[in-house]
Amino acid sequence: MTDILTSLLTLCVPCLVSAEEKDLYAADRIRMVEQQIIRRGIADQKVIEAMKKIKRHLFVPEDAQAFAYKDHPVSIGYGQTISQPYIVAYMTEAARLKEGDRVLEIGTGSGYQAAVLAEIVKEVYTLEILKPLADSVGARLRRLGYGNIFTRLGDGYLGWEEHAPFDVILVTAAADDIPEGLVAQLKVGGRMVIPAGSSQQKLYLITKTEEGFDHKELLPVRFVLMVHEAER
Repeated sequence: MTDILTSLLTLCVPCLVSAEEKDLYAADRIRMVEQQIIRRGIADQKVIEAMKKIKRHLFVPEDAQAFAYKDHPVSIGYGQTISQPYIVAYMTEAARLKEGDRVLEIGTGSGYQAAVLAEIVKEVYTLEILKPLADSVGARLRRLGYGNIFTRLGDGYLGWEEHAPFDVILVTAAADDIPEGLVAQLKVGGRMVIPAGSSQQKLYLITKTEEGFDHKELLPVRFVLMVHEAER
């Protein structure tokens, strides 16, 4: 009898697999990558493979999962959003990531951008100023097995000085101007991708040089604004 029960339980294991493990949105994810990302010119295979792999619906509230793969941002609460898939891909490609890079992300939010980065680079350090988001994202990333992502509650304008310098800094909220304190935490030759401006935002690629830094305007964007410590 014991053997029979064991066999029945073994057969029923697939019945107990969670929705998270079943990957109910696999077809939506492939469609997102093909139609929203590749078709629009993203060519970096590391970025494409990362976004094919990562279950974006696990990074949004449960009642918004049906919208996770749509061509627009999705609210994650507290006035914050998970960025449009194309923008995530564009910013990641613009950073010209290498496998050994150490990356600082400003504005962890849902953790999705950090996860995309972590699939490509050695280490990701990510700061979130809103405590409810910082608490939930840390637990989410640990549950999903991202041992190379290090999260902290903190003001993004200050960066993470004790782990500087970084090869790349990626900012996921709009600053009024380019924060000099963040540029200072880049290695020479390092890159920062950042949206800046209040009424008319643009995405910039900043490259640190021996003499200072070069900046290149990439495209118009619309991001939520960076929150300062005093505003939290």
